[in-house]
This record gives sequence, structure tokens and C-alpha cells, in this order.
Amino acid sequence: MFSLGSAPHRTIAELEPKYGSVVWLKLGSVNTMAVLTAKAATELFKNHDLSFADRSIVETMKAHGYHNGSLALTPYGSAWRVLRRICTVEMFANKRINETGEIRGRCVENMLTWIEKDGNGNGNGIPVGRFVFLAAFNMLGNLMLSRDLVGPESETGMEFYGAMRRVMEWSGRPNVSDLFPWIRCIDLQGLKRRANRDMGIAFGIASGFVKERIKQRETGGGNEKDFLDVLLEFEGYNGESGKLSETEIIIFILEIFLAGTETTSTTIEWAMTELLRNPSTMAKAKDEISNIVVNTEKFQENHIDNLPYLQAVMKETLRLHPPIPFLIPRRAVRDTNFMGYFVPKNTQVFVNVWAIGRDQECWYDASCFKPDRFLGTNADYRGQHFELIPFGAGRRMCVGLTLGHRMLHFVLGSLLREFDWELESSVGPEDVDMKERMGITVGKLVPLKAVPRKCVS
Repeated sequence: MFSLGSAPHRTIAELEPKYGSVVWLKLGSVNTMAVLTAKAATELFKNHDLSFADRSIVETMKAHGYHNGSLALTPYGSAWRVLRRICTVEMFANKRINETGEIRGRCVENMLTWIEKDGNGNGNGIPVGRFVFLAAFNMLGNLMLSRDLVGPESETGMEFYGAMRRVMEWSGRPNVSDLFPWIRCIDLQGLKRRANRDMGIAFGIASGFVKERIKQRETGGGNEKDFLDVLLEFEGYNGESGKLSETEIIIFILEIFLAGTETTSTTIEWAMTELLRNPSTMAKAKDEISNIVVNTEKFQENHIDNLPYLQAVMKETLRLHPPIPFLIPRRAVRDTNFMGYFVPKNTQVFVNVWAIGRDQECWYDASCFKPDRFLGTNADYRGQHFELIPFGAGRRMCVGLTLGHRMLHFVLGSLLREFDWELESSVGPEDVDMKERMGITVGKLVPLKAVPRKCVS
């Protein structure tokens, strides 16, 4: 347990050559199985998905009862199916996503303006990930609440932003009581205390948004028709009563921000880092965009399907840098025989997608950034190719994949279209710090700073 270090996905991956595709661990008193290869992942998702359909939940995610209303954490069953159907039918259906394209366009345009202003042509690097996080935060703010949440004049939004970023720092970290369940009163790391504090702040602000909307609806004010309205109007499916409580709606709002902001900014930061370390790949991606997005035209979401190399860059980034390297840990719902091993009920299951993305049986030069490997193939990350599953697979794969696909390519394509990017003068491609930091996602320990120079059309 104590030898996993600050990068447990790497430490556990290193066990595969000696112990094989499936590794049994004892983390404190918690039985844990780690899946380390595409072959083992294929077996799990194709033949045992239902047996491992529940979640392993750490104490920090129980703050303010968050786990009880979270789609990602709710036990597999009828309540989970209702929450998932709300997402797939009401929020992440292609029709709904298409209808909100203009909103994402405005948020990306604001991001580009902030970058140009902050860069100011002075040759100084700007924190790429921070600007992407702000854009993603506003994209989801408009989708959920019909408002920009962060910006120069949004004090409440910035407080919400700050609380959510702190939540993301401690989310998913195991506490002593997660490893030794009989110890319930010890909080040596202070994680539970911080969880309750920061989740409480976020709860309070989100509650204010909900109460404000309820009051608007009672007085006939407001013309919004966003996802908050969908949640407030929801009455259940198939004639069954299923109206959501205010607390359930608040948790739904918080989960959308937890799932869609840090993952987006972390992935874009890694993509830009890899492109800056590989200038020829950067040039190839920019040339492809210039051939499709002509003259003074802005990059739009409808360009994405015509940019196979940009898509290859994103796939390769997610292969090498999956934002959540263990996905959300699963839990065995019953005693199961898996690949010849007896796995007892309640075993925690790590699907190490970081290791799977480097499985040398599936990938040549597995540790190298080579987007060209995806050209001319149908390999994708939509849950059918188990060697590439950064969004998961099976029943509990990421419900927001379609929107995430749009956001990632739209943001990266816009950054490459609008600016020529360089590393700061004191940093060469071989000098870029690639060390990681663990939070709700695995991001760069040293944030990427890059110099944007406005492209001349």
C-alpha cells in the first residue's frame, strides 16, 4: 500500500511483466484487482461487465451525501438507470448538443480573446490549461444554467469556480478509513474536513442558482430552456413518479462540472504539450486545419469530421494521457470467476487505462507520441476498442462522451487555428517537464506555459 507512490497508475503498471494481465493487491484491508492489458479489459467488459457494475466509493465523495445522487457513483440499478436516461435523452443527445453549438462557439471565442490579451505580443508564456478550464466552465455553465460563470465581473462565479477546483484536488483520494474500514473517526490527512468544507461551499452556491430559477419560474420570468429547466420539470418515465428533489438537482449540477471541466483542460494541456515537443506534428495538424478552414473563417464544430489528423492527435493524447488513469474504480457485486481467478464480492477493481494505452501487444513504440498510427484505422475511444478506453466502456462508461468529443476537438482546433505556439525562450522541446500530479485527473505537475502569436490570415 505504501509503495504505490504519487503515481500509482505507473507503479501498478510496472507489475504486469512479472505478474501478468491481472494483479491482486491488498490496499490496507481492501481487496483490489487491477486490470492491466487490453486482453484483460476485453474479457471484463465483454463477459463480466455486469458482475463489476457497482462503484468503489471513498469517504471524500460522501461529503454532503454527494454519492447518493451522483450518476457516476450511484449503485447499478433502477435509480442509476433513471439518471443515465435523463442524460442520454435530455442532455447529451445529438440534437441537444447541436442546438447548443453557438454557446460553445461564444465561450471559445472569449477564451481566444483572453489568451490574446494575456499574451499581448510580449513573448511571455501563458498558462494554457487555465484558459481552457475557464472556457469549459462557461460552456457547461451555459448548458446547465444559461449563464457565463467565470469572467472579469463574476464574483459568485469565481467563488463557485474556486470551490469546484478545490473539490477536484481532493476528489477520489483515499482516506485512512477507506483502507481500514473499521477506523471511522480518524482523518489524519484532513481530507474529510476539506471535503465537507469545499463541497459545502459549492452546494451553497449551486443551491442559490436553483432557488433563483425556481423563483423565476413561479413569477413567469426568465426565458431559459436549459438543462436546469429539464431537471426541474422532470416527472419520471413511463408514468412512474420520479420528480427530483432539490438536493438531487444540485448534485446533478455539481457532477456535470466535476466531470467536464478538469478532464477537458487537462487533456488539452497534454495535447498542446505533446505538439510543442513534436514541432513537425504541430505543423502537420495546423496545415490540415488551414486546408479546411480557409481565409478568415473561424474554426467550427462542423469542421471536426473533415480533420482526420486532428482526431488522430486527440486519440494519441488520450492514449498516452488518459485524464482518469484508473477510470472510476468498480466493485464486484458478486463472487466472480475472472480469467481463472476467484474474485470475491466487494473487491475493488482498477481498470488501468494508462497501462492499457501502453500495452505493447497493441501498440508499437508504445511510449512515443505518434498520431499517424491512427490514420487509416477505425480505432476509436467510444467503448468498442478495448485497447483505447479513456472514457471507459460497458454500462458505466462516460455518459458525456459525445459532448466531450466535441469540446476537446473544438478547443484544440481553435487554439491551433488562431495562434502559432512556441515554448518560452528558455525551454527547448526536450526540456519540457512531463512529471504528473494526481487530483481528480492526472495533469502536469508543472503547468504548461506557451507563447501564443496571433496567426495572420
